[in-house]
Amino acid sequence: MSEVLHDSLTAVLVLLGAVMCFAAGVGLIRFPDVFSRIHAATKPQIFGLMAIVTDVAVNNFSVGTVTLIVAIVVFQALTAPMAAHLVARAAYGTQHHRPDLLIVDELSDRGRPGSPRSSGSQIASRD
Repeated sequence: MSEVLHDSLTAVLVLLGAVMCFAAGVGLIRFPDVFSRIHAATKPQIFGLMAIVTDVAVNNFSVGTVTLIVAIVVFQALTAPMAAHLVARAAYGTQHHRPDLLIVDELSDRGRPGSPRSSGSQIASRD
């Protein structure tokens, strides 16, 4: 690969990674609720990490480097969504969310059989 093409590819990958990580940071500040912020923190951050480590693999291509990079990306891709899910459940459980922004609330007690707030018990109490 020519030196100019190599440097151009490095610049594009590092810039892409920086933009994605910057977008994740801006999303954490700008989005209105916990669930949106968690989404902004995980998705662009992982894509930015993938761009940066791809650049490392291009610049230092060896079996050890590629193995380490694959391990980094796999573990980050596995742990970031799980951590975001746990933070979201904790935020929902402690009422640190904005219910007006939820389109579907699958964790609410409404609609669960035997729940005091379920629609079935409200209909039964009216009769």
